[in-house]
Amino acid sequence: MPKVSTEHLLEVIRSLTKAEKRNFRIYSERNNKGISPIFVQLYDFLERFDRYDEKLLLKKVPNLKKSQLSNVKAHLYKQILASLRRIDRKSELDITIRDQLDYSRILYNKGLYKASLALLDKTKKIAWENGYFSSALSALEFEKFIESQYITGSMYPKALQITNETAELMNKLTLTHKLSNLSLSMYAYYLQHGHIKLGPIYDEVTNYFTTSLPEVEYKSLDFYQKLYYTQSSAWYSMMVQDFPNHFKHAKKWINLFDEYPKKKQSETTLYIKGLHNVLSALFMNNATQKFIGHYEKLMQFKKADNLKTTANEQSQLTLYQTLHTIHKVYLTTEYSKNVKHIPDIEALINYNPHNWDHHRILVLKYKVACVYFGASKFDKAITILNLIINKNYSNIRQDIQCYARILNLAAHFNLGNETLVSYQVRSVYRFLLKMDQQEKVLQEIFKFLRKTPNILPSQLKSEFRKLRATLRPLAKDPNERRPFIYFDIIAWLDSRINDTKIEVEVQKRIKRKT
Repeated sequence: MPKVSTEHLLEVIRSLTKAEKRNFRIYSERNNKGISPIFVQLYDFLERFDRYDEKLLLKKVPNLKKSQLSNVKAHLYKQILASLRRIDRKSELDITIRDQLDYSRILYNKGLYKASLALLDKTKKIAWENGYFSSALSALEFEKFIESQYITGSMYPKALQITNETAELMNKLTLTHKLSNLSLSMYAYYLQHGHIKLGPIYDEVTNYFTTSLPEVEYKSLDFYQKLYYTQSSAWYSMMVQDFPNHFKHAKKWINLFDEYPKKKQSETTLYIKGLHNVLSALFMNNATQKFIGHYEKLMQFKKADNLKTTANEQSQLTLYQTLHTIHKVYLTTEYSKNVKHIPDIEALINYNPHNWDHHRILVLKYKVACVYFGASKFDKAITILNLIINKNYSNIRQDIQCYARILNLAAHFNLGNETLVSYQVRSVYRFLLKMDQQEKVLQEIFKFLRKTPNILPSQLKSEFRKLRATLRPLAKDPNERRPFIYFDIIAWLDSRINDTKIEVEVQKRIKRKT
């Protein structure tokens, strides 16, 4: 086994549950008579101490020499994974299928050809029925290998059957990979650009989506093909801000699991992500009542569906429950009432026990800052926004990085830091040019912020009214609505004009719509 990073070894040890630790102990000491192997002694040390200290380790485990350390760590890592595999093979069908393929190879090596073929045939059918086509193809290829040696006495009928099955399977795999590649590519576009408007990037994404989507009849597809098809359509609709269609495709995504209920257990992560997309679509459509109904379904997820979740699935569930708890605050506009819960979310983000990636952390930080801003806690909003602005997030969600800077300027303005705003405007403007984020809305905001140092206090409200009159028509323009998704600029202006809190103005607007 290759050298194992100490960090990776520590991560897997810290991730173990009590049951998994107990299973590892039983598994690792199965052939020993009361004497712990040296790799178990290494495990005991690493499990006991939070910080890795090699000098202390060699002192506490005197039988372990420094020259052995690398190999013992690799062996410990392998043994932990093997013990975890013994647990997961009972619940993970794909692991069971791979085991059966290995067993068929063992039978073949012993010259038990018919037993090997019988097991291969059984494994192939299970893999095929459950959509594990790559495993089914592996079974077919091995079956073909055995038959080609003329050692079973069955040639022409069997050869024809294998040939036909392989051709059918290859067609399925080709279509599945086309759809999965498209789904992955659309998600990659989303991670880089977020919501996009008409222009070169819009044309690029639309052209890629329309030319890559195979012409197929949706009803004729299997589970995974339907899943990748709806995922691709959902990502595309969300990116181009076609939120009604985003909801339609996200709902089809969830309905797919009602059509194949067993997949809720084997593909729990994808089911959770589907629920997340439904909620995101409802949030973008401002469908508050429907959102709350689906939100409760997400919060009661495990209880309602009676599902056992892995650490990975629990990570995804916690992530989306946290995100949509914030979205619920936005939709109900109860910022001040719910801001008391935000420190707990901040602590979760900072501690990050689930190892969420930079994209997730970036999104959560920005949304937390928006809650503070909506509750008029501008100093706290600035603290969170600075964590985004001062960190290099490369090309991840350029849109959010840009609006974090705009929101930061607005927060400073509300605190009376006009001089600081005037100083920062130029650097923010350069950043937006670099990121190619130059909507008319932003241009108008910058025109206003640039001249604020020269505006007399008695003229401020008049200037706010002028800016509001300019921005209101833009809020209805499909090509300019993106900024309003990230920052309720009209509510902010109304609060400045009427000397009220932002959430009061948001609540007024919602009442006018109902």
